[in-house]
Amino acid sequence: MKPLSLAIVGAGNRGFGIYAMHASRLPGEFLVSAVAEPDASRRRRFVDRYPLEKQAVFADWRELFAGPRVADAVVIATQDRYHVDPAIAALEAGYHVLLEKPIAPGIDDVRRFADAVRRSDRVVSVAHVLRYMDFFRMMKHLTESGEIGDLVSILHNENVGYRHYAHSYVRGNWRNEAESSPMILAKSCHDMDIMRWIADSPTKSVSSVGSLSHFTAANAPAGAPARCTDGCPVADDCPFYAPRTYLTENTEWPVSVISDDLSFEGRRFALETGPYGRCVYRCDNDVVDHQVASIEFENGVTGAFTMSAFTSHINRTVKLMGTRGEIHGNLAKNELELHDFRTDRVVRYDIGPARTGHAEGDANLLRNFGRVIRSGNTSANATSVEESLESHFMSFAAEESRKTGTVIGRDYFTRA
Repeated sequence: MKPLSLAIVGAGNRGFGIYAMHASRLPGEFLVSAVAEPDASRRRRFVDRYPLEKQAVFADWRELFAGPRVADAVVIATQDRYHVDPAIAALEAGYHVLLEKPIAPGIDDVRRFADAVRRSDRVVSVAHVLRYMDFFRMMKHLTESGEIGDLVSILHNENVGYRHYAHSYVRGNWRNEAESSPMILAKSCHDMDIMRWIADSPTKSVSSVGSLSHFTAANAPAGAPARCTDGCPVADDCPFYAPRTYLTENTEWPVSVISDDLSFEGRRFALETGPYGRCVYRCDNDVVDHQVASIEFENGVTGAFTMSAFTSHINRTVKLMGTRGEIHGNLAKNELELHDFRTDRVVRYDIGPARTGHAEGDANLLRNFGRVIRSGNTSANATSVEESLESHFMSFAAEESRKTGTVIGRDYFTRA
């Protein structure tokens, strides 16, 4: 079997450290053949890890797509606001496309991309990686098999983790809606997708509340400087003191993204000069730090989703309530429990090793993308654009509800 060649557009954490890495670990299935990345140091890092010919290294995705095809498929791993244009250009140049979520931060661009996909004969997958994890696949299987009778309600919690939130959504790339996208879209369109998938029904209505309540200047401790490294008087008492997170022996994520130089001196310099050393109460962040969405599906199933920064660990916990039983799921433990109302029997499903992220889903997504391209069986594309649209519209609807205080009905989705 000839491996599929992949061009990576965007050599940041996802493009370099996830997709290219997984592709390199599947040498019979994929070959990393090109990269487009505007940052020179990231381009050098990429070529050091994945050797490429000079003519396969581009500073701009426009250069990549203006010339002859250099790969079978393209991974679009740019920042949220820069997904759609290179993805459409890739389709027009004849590439299959694996697109990071979200598709786009606004409805108009999502529609524009969906139209481009409909005009194309290429395979397009959206990186809703949770669908490719055994944990959620087993949950879906148990629900469909009738183990808990008819599904009535879904309770889904996204525990963001206080350090993760401070890193990505206060100091980091997703802190400001104008530069990225609303929190519920950037972080939780995964979760909207899973709830829609489990409910197996179109959305009837969405309502939502939430706000940015804590990470504001009004909550800055007295005397707190603009940067943690500027002699903060409350360093010992602050859970978000940057050196406590970034200046330890650990250089894995999230530490790995603050600098290309991960020596102690390099990381210290990054905190003194870059975004990750800023006081969390003195940043330009405006995305919510907690949000709740209530969802009614057309088949009568209801869903309650909670996203919160204020949790000790990064985790997703799910409870499915049916007429004959319920399922409790803890993703960090990779465990499911099924409680049977008829017998009071509890069945525990150990899905595998405990998970701290979605690496399993990332790898399975990439494998599935390759299989669909090779086989031409588009029905096996679990996260096609058409399949992914509803989760995006659910996120947009939740944000509109949060901002307007109104319930968003199904007509919003049909207009979208």
